[in-house]
Amino acid sequence: MNDNLFSDYCCVYMLSCYVLLTGIQDTIITDCRNSEVWKILILDPFTTKLLSSCCKMSDLMSEKITIVEDLFKSREPVLEMKSIYFMTPTAKCVDAFIKDFKPKPKYKAAYVYFTDYCPDDLFNKMRQACGKHIRVCKEINISFMPQEAQVFTCDNPGAFRSIYSPKSQDKTKTLETLAGQLVTLCATLDEYPGIRYKKDGNMENAKLLAELVDRKLDTHYQLDDSGKKKEKTQAQLLIVDRGFDPVTPILHELTYQAMAYDLIDIENDTYKYKARDGLEKQALLNEDDMLWVKLRHQHIAEVSAQIPKMVKEISASKKQPDGKITISNLAQMMKKMPAFRKQMTEKTIHLQLAEDCMKHFANNVEKLCKAEQDLAVGADVDGLKVKDPMRTLLPVLLNPYSKHDKIRAVLLYIFSLNGTTEENLNKLIEHVKIEGEPEYIQNWKELGENVSRSQEERYSLSRWIPTIKDVMEDVVENKLDTKEWPHQSECPAAWNGSGAVSARQKHRASTQDDRRTGSRLIIFVIGGISFSEMRCAYEVTRAMKTCEVIIGSSHILTPTVLLDDIKALSKGPMESFTLEVETKA
Repeated sequence: MNDNLFSDYCCVYMLSCYVLLTGIQDTIITDCRNSEVWKILILDPFTTKLLSSCCKMSDLMSEKITIVEDLFKSREPVLEMKSIYFMTPTAKCVDAFIKDFKPKPKYKAAYVYFTDYCPDDLFNKMRQACGKHIRVCKEINISFMPQEAQVFTCDNPGAFRSIYSPKSQDKTKTLETLAGQLVTLCATLDEYPGIRYKKDGNMENAKLLAELVDRKLDTHYQLDDSGKKKEKTQAQLLIVDRGFDPVTPILHELTYQAMAYDLIDIENDTYKYKARDGLEKQALLNEDDMLWVKLRHQHIAEVSAQIPKMVKEISASKKQPDGKITISNLAQMMKKMPAFRKQMTEKTIHLQLAEDCMKHFANNVEKLCKAEQDLAVGADVDGLKVKDPMRTLLPVLLNPYSKHDKIRAVLLYIFSLNGTTEENLNKLIEHVKIEGEPEYIQNWKELGENVSRSQEERYSLSRWIPTIKDVMEDVVENKLDTKEWPHQSECPAAWNGSGAVSARQKHRASTQDDRRTGSRLIIFVIGGISFSEMRCAYEVTRAMKTCEVIIGSSHILTPTVLLDDIKALSKGPMESFTLEVETKA
């Protein structure tokens, strides 16, 4: 492709660019180029996030898109311009579209693009109301959100409550929606994977979702325009429930990205901070920030050492004196040397963010981490078994840590014992002072976790590591137990772990061509994924010659978000559903 749109973002690994290049560029942008008229682009909240994750306004301007508008906000008519609608196929979006052309049109014509299959009733409603104004109507098959190079979400945090709350009235609808979104992911990647799920005697969510995805994939490829049914590809899709590993998402993690999102108030990937001059500033932490991409999975100690070193190297190259690097010094240096101000800005942002993380670490996280790791691993730093988990927990309860930090430690204690007695549970709730909101702990039972038991049992681990990482390795090495991980649909027999090595062993990084021509493992976690689990996808991919791991979920979790979601499970049904996606099945 010689087209300049999205060219700066093109990378074989980047799911976001892959999606845009195979979907949006081949439809919306191509249609735009067929007309010399300037156009207005109209988006709903979901497509706004999708498009903004992968392109800039300057890119759109180069394709004669002059204005980007919100579908649900009041807009003035511009009769001399054509309009492009990129939206989800929901009744709300279709009704908003119709209002733009009834009783009087706001635009010269409409080019309509749906993220997914538009149900016949909505399509007919739109055609009958304003068909004469529609020049193009297409379906793109992109109803998921590319989050990072190897991470995607369904942009649906409300799915957690819909699936796990005993008072939920839309669990089936939510699973149907997630299944449809997973089908568009597979279609975008041109994969027809074999499907497996984690079997759990108490929870049926993974099994139900696997069945739905299998059925919808079969229907999707039967209805392919080629008229020939697609054969299974060299890929596997694993579906697991959030209760599969309750420990990972509540631990204090000390790698840069996970630590920052846990301890710092980062919203919509935007880090807000106060500069030394007192001005409020903000930075976007995404794939465009190459320093962020380089550092995000490293331990905070490595990050804290690397950034000042980078700054000193830049300073030396500009013949600046070395000395201690501080935010104040950097500010003065940037004022004096405008030529490399932009280069220094990136380093300054991460020096500030790393300093913020380390302040939290020094204040309380360091002590918390020791207790948490001992409880999670079942052994101390010297490998000695934790014989009495309560002795490990007690200092946390007696110190003035935050409510959420104490709840996290209590949960790790309970999980280490596979549940505790009702009497002990009540005492723990009292210690943390959440007598009025015990749901923070008790509602974990809705995820299939043992919170209270009539008799205490305990288990210990030889080491702590996100459980999903072991699963990734076992899949590639063809070691997953078929009894625990049944096949909903088989993948080709040729799919195996040939050439793969353990992610804990050092190995040369695979080339892009290696990964793209090898197998692909897609993992979907029902109920949210943590940043630690996201990191595992990159680590295992780097260790393998023939497998690329992509991980996704309904949304991304921080420990605080997860605890608040758990507490909210006792509430009544939500008034509205976050995202509706209809599919052909």
